[in-house]
Parts: sequence; C-alpha cells; structure tokens
Amino acid sequence: MLQLGVNIDHVATLRQARRTVYPSLAEAAALCERAGAQGITIHLREDRRHIQDADVYALRRTLTTRMNLEMANHPDIVAVALDVRPEEVCMVPERRQELTTEGGLDVAGQRDALAPVVAALRAAGITVSLFIDPDARQVDAAAAIGAPTIELHTGAYAEHAGAAREQERARLADAAQRAHALGLTVNAGHGLSLENIDPILAIPHLDTLNIGHSIVCRALFVGIEQATREMLEKLQQRR
Repeated sequence: MLQLGVNIDHVATLRQARRTVYPSLAEAAALCERAGAQGITIHLREDRRHIQDADVYALRRTLTTRMNLEMANHPDIVAVALDVRPEEVCMVPERRQELTTEGGLDVAGQRDALAPVVAALRAAGITVSLFIDPDARQVDAAAAIGAPTIELHTGAYAEHAGAAREQERARLADAAQRAHALGLTVNAGHGLSLENIDPILAIPHLDTLNIGHSIVCRALFVGIEQATREMLEKLQQRR
C-alpha cells in the first residue's frame, strides 16, 4: 500500500504568526494519525521559521507512527537529529530567502560533505532519505553515498500543466525505475494535492508520499482529520 506522511509544518506556521502555544502540533499530529496517516513529517529549518527544537523533542514522545525529520546538512540540526533519533531523516537543500524548499539536493556535487553525515545518521539507527530532483545523476549519487531512500521532488510537476506536466511525470517515473533498480526505497513529495495527484499514483515503486501544504489548507474547511482521510482515499485508488 502506498503510504502517506503528513507534513504539519504549516500548523506551526500559523502558531508562530502570533507566537502563541496554539494550534497544538501534538493534537494535529494525533488527528492525522487517527485518520490513518502512516507518518508525520516536520522540517526543522535553520531559521526556525515554523518548527522549533522543542517541537521535535515533544513530538518524538507523542507520535504513534514514524517521525520523518526534514533537515539541511547543518551541524546544529544534525546534532538534534542524532539526539532525537527519529525513524527517518530527509536531507534537503535550504536557503534562508526561499518560501519553501526549492529544488532537490545536489548530492552529486556534495558527495564529500554528505557521505559522512549519512553514515553517522545510519549508524544511529536512522533511515536516511535524500530529497532530489528526478535526475539520473542524482539518483546514482544517492546510491553511491549509501542512502537507502530517496524522495523525488515533485515541485516541477506540480507547477506545470499540460504537456510540460506530463514530461515532468515521465521524468519522475524514470527516476523511480532507476532508483528501484539500484535497491533504493522511493518516496516523493512537494506541491501535491487532491487535484494533481492522480498521475503521480501511476508512477511505479513509490513507497510514501509526503504531503503537507495542501492538506493543512484543506483542513481550514473540513478539519485536518478529514483532510488526511481524503488524501488517503486518493492513495488507496492506486493500482
């Protein structure tokens, strides 16, 4: 079964807008889990714009499914990951000025910097995923440095329409095939919604889709538990 990881960063964005203690991340995560989500994703950014260090530690105690901690290759964040020991870490690129993660990690160009961090995280019992564009060179580099999992960046697919979108979907499918042949677990995410996800479901070898912004936005109208259920119903249509 294709699994769903719900990214709850933007629940924290709403909280940080007023620096309040609500809405509760623990409650949001629990409702997603009750709806059937198989994991919860959070991104501890260097600028701490939404998720805070205390959130990572608190959620580690309360989650009943797996924690997927998104993070840049920064010593302070790596130290938190090694201390908290989530089930999974997804390493992503990060720029302070970006609104959200833009593009995949350049694994091929950063092998020397990434390889020892991947090894240290894996030695701590953490599954390591690398967030990459659907590019053969990046898939090969991820396998070469010992990452067992990749997450394909679906942002370009989500931003395009028509023939351009289909071209991006084909790139994602080719990358998934290549990664599977190399023995990698294949996840995907970024910009996916109820409206654009159907063609993604046809991509082979996908294990987990990590989806956040569209679920949190939908939750404004139907609640986060129902929004999660709706997305899970979509995923269950996969054949």
